[in-house]
Amino acid sequence: MFKHLFKLIWNKKKQNFLLISEMLISFLVIFAVFTLIVFYYRNYKKPMGFAYEDVWIVSYNNSLKSSRLDSVVPFYETLKQTIRSMPYVADATFSSNNTPLTQNTWQGSVTYNGREINSVNFFHTDDSYKNVLNLKMLEGRWFSKEDAVAKSKPVIINNSLKLLFFGNDKAEGKLIDGENKDKLKIVGVVEDMKVKGDYAISGTATYYRIDSGAFNWLGKILVRVKPGADAAFESRLYKTMANYLKNSNVEIEHLVNKRKSINYFSLVPMIVLLIVAGFLVINVALGLFGVLWYNINKRRGEIGLRRAVGASGSSVCGQLVAEALILATFSLIIGSFFAVQFPLLNVFDLPPGVYLTALVFAVLFIYFLVLVCSLYPGRQAARIYPAVALHEE
Repeated sequence: MFKHLFKLIWNKKKQNFLLISEMLISFLVIFAVFTLIVFYYRNYKKPMGFAYEDVWIVSYNNSLKSSRLDSVVPFYETLKQTIRSMPYVADATFSSNNTPLTQNTWQGSVTYNGREINSVNFFHTDDSYKNVLNLKMLEGRWFSKEDAVAKSKPVIINNSLKLLFFGNDKAEGKLIDGENKDKLKIVGVVEDMKVKGDYAISGTATYYRIDSGAFNWLGKILVRVKPGADAAFESRLYKTMANYLKNSNVEIEHLVNKRKSINYFSLVPMIVLLIVAGFLVINVALGLFGVLWYNINKRRGEIGLRRAVGASGSSVCGQLVAEALILATFSLIIGSFFAVQFPLLNVFDLPPGVYLTALVFAVLFIYFLVLVCSLYPGRQAARIYPAVALHEE
C-alpha cells in the first residue's frame, strides 16, 4: 500500500515538490507563531509580582537647582510627606525613571565569584517602594534608615537573579560586585516583577536604595491612592505638585492605563505573525484543494478502474488523503529538523520547553489542515461512478 503511494508521489515529484515547499514554509511560520503564543501564555500565567491597581506615576523635572544636600534632601522629603498627608493617599515613594509598566529601562551587570550577569534591571528606590507596590519578600528584608550608614552598600535582588547566582542556597548577607567593582551586600530577595507587562519576562533585577545625591536626578514619585480617588483629587494632587515645584512640568499617569498600553505593544509581533500565517495557511489550503482536484480530474480513469475491480469509495478517498498526509510528513520532517535547532542552539534565549511545545502544536496544526483540505476532494473522488469514468476514457 505505502509502496504504491510512494510510487505515485514520485511520479509527480515536480508538482509535489512545490506543495511540500508551501507546507514547509507554512510550518515554519506556524512554528514561530506558536512559539510566541506559548511564550506569552507562560508569562501571562505567572504572577505580576506587584500591585499596579490604584498606583499613580507623578513625573516632574528637577526645578531645585542646588548642590547643597542639606537643602535638597529636606526639600524633597517635605514634598513626600505633604503628598502622604493628603486624603486618598495611602503611601508614596521616590523612584528612578524606569518605573513599572513603562518603556524606560536601566540595565547593567553584576558579578559573583567571577560569574557576570548582564542586562540586569537596576531600580533606585527608597524605603517606601515595597509598600507602595505591595512587593513580596522571599528572603531577608526591605531597605530601612539603618542602611544609610551600612559599611557595604545594601542591595535587594529578585528571585531570578538569586537562582542564577546561588540556586537554592541563601542569598541574604552575600556580597556581589557592582558595575564599578564596588561591594554590594544583599539584604533581601524579592519576588520577580513583570515590569514590562503581562506577556514579558521579568528578567533579573537589582534594587538600590537612593542616597541624598539622587534627588538631583530623580523625577518620579509613585503614589498609592485609596479607593475613591477621582479626577477631582487628581487635579488637587497636580496643583500641589505644581505649587511646590515651581517651573516644573508635572504629569500624572495611572499604572492601570500603562499596563494596557505596554500589553498592546507586546502583542504587535504576534499580531503581525498571525496575519502572515493566515495568508500562508489560506495559500496552502487553496493549493491542496487545487492539486487534489486536479488529480481527481486527471486520474478519473484510474479511479474508475479501481472502483470497477471492487475498490470501495472509502478506500479511494483514503488513498487521496493518505497521499496528502505523506506529503505533509515529508515537509514536517524537514521543518522539524530546523525547528529543533532553536532549543539546541538556545536561539533567543527562550526555555527549551517553549520550542518543544510550539513544535508539537505546529505539527498537529499542519496535519489537521492537510486532513481537512483533502477530505472533501477525497469524498468527491469516492463518488465517481466506474461506468462513467471508464466511458470517458
